[in-house]
Amino acid sequence: MSLARVVVTAVLVEGRPKAEVARDYHVSRRWVQTLVARYLNEGEAGLNPRSRRPHTSPTRIDDHTETRIVELRKQLLDAGLDAGAHTIAAHLARNGLIPPSTSAIWRILSRRGFVTPQPRKRPKSSYTRFAADQPNETWQTDFTHWQLADATPVEILNFLDDHSRLLLGARAHHTVTGGPAVTTMFTDLITEYGPPASVLSDNGAVFTGRYRHGRNAFQTQLRDLSITQKNSRPYHPQTCGKIERFHQTLKKRLNKLPPATTLADLQQQLDEFRDYYNNQRPHRALNRATPTTAYTARPKATPTGSPLAHHYRLRTDHVDNLGKLTLRHAGKLHHIGIGITHAGTPVRILVHDLHIRVITTDGELLRELTLDPTRDYQPTGARKSRTPQAKETTQGAYDV
Repeated sequence: MSLARVVVTAVLVEGRPKAEVARDYHVSRRWVQTLVARYLNEGEAGLNPRSRRPHTSPTRIDDHTETRIVELRKQLLDAGLDAGAHTIAAHLARNGLIPPSTSAIWRILSRRGFVTPQPRKRPKSSYTRFAADQPNETWQTDFTHWQLADATPVEILNFLDDHSRLLLGARAHHTVTGGPAVTTMFTDLITEYGPPASVLSDNGAVFTGRYRHGRNAFQTQLRDLSITQKNSRPYHPQTCGKIERFHQTLKKRLNKLPPATTLADLQQQLDEFRDYYNNQRPHRALNRATPTTAYTARPKATPTGSPLAHHYRLRTDHVDNLGKLTLRHAGKLHHIGIGITHAGTPVRILVHDLHIRVITTDGELLRELTLDPTRDYQPTGARKSRTPQAKETTQGAYDV
């Protein structure tokens, strides 16, 4: 038997005073009075437990705001954009509404079935995060793969400011096999934003030639501008985590758009997303500020201005049957004339930036030159002669 039935029986059957019953059963006199009144009016149903929820709530979110929250959630999800509580709150504020707390927004979304419970995740406090202190202190860059409507594979080159998460540029290309795509875009970004102090990338061949024991065009460009180059550890994409995470955000948006039929159509989609991402989308890592706000809030970092390390290289090779050697500089292959008389000779090539010395295995100097990066072939300077005897005399004079 429930306590409520015992109390009602003591009052109505035994005829005991309500105050005495309340004292004996350690309950309030008001509860006893309310319970007896309910039983007299409703019978047995009056003894059932009732909700203690208040009939009115002054802080309850009004129906108009709740409806707008749900509408924004649907619109942002359909557009492939971030649709979290903080983003919804930012959009409400821009629309002239006073946004409720993010926890209240999450409760509304959960009640409406927009939130799927997930397993417990690793706590954020366990991560070691790094962010540059100033804009232009470090730019992160990388390619990501995409395809056009007809399944033509394309690549998108992105540059992201490490401090502000500003999307400096996103440019679509057909499959990239060389460095001009990177160097051209980097030059354009420097014109718009100024040179960064450093650049962080993975070890792709368009970014670095160190695993081929050389220096590509992008490395040469950075060195000429006194910009420090940083490369992630092989098979460790977490080092470039910001640009990797951005690729997820970008593809989530592109998946919601009509597939681009041409490279120009894709570039237009990238430009529109860049404007939204930089100027409208509140960023979680920036306390919900936009990347543009964070980028313009502090002074910009600049290159150190100190001369960077020189490039040295030692290579062994053989002079080919046409009397030439090949040498790659800044990602471009150059041919160096040595002389037909030395065809097949094993040599060592000593490289110091653009200064090159070619010697035999015995130490004899065959040629010394300063490489002209604008020319594919570096001639010996010997004049051609119509007679074999004159040719041999002239060639020997220039090659020894």
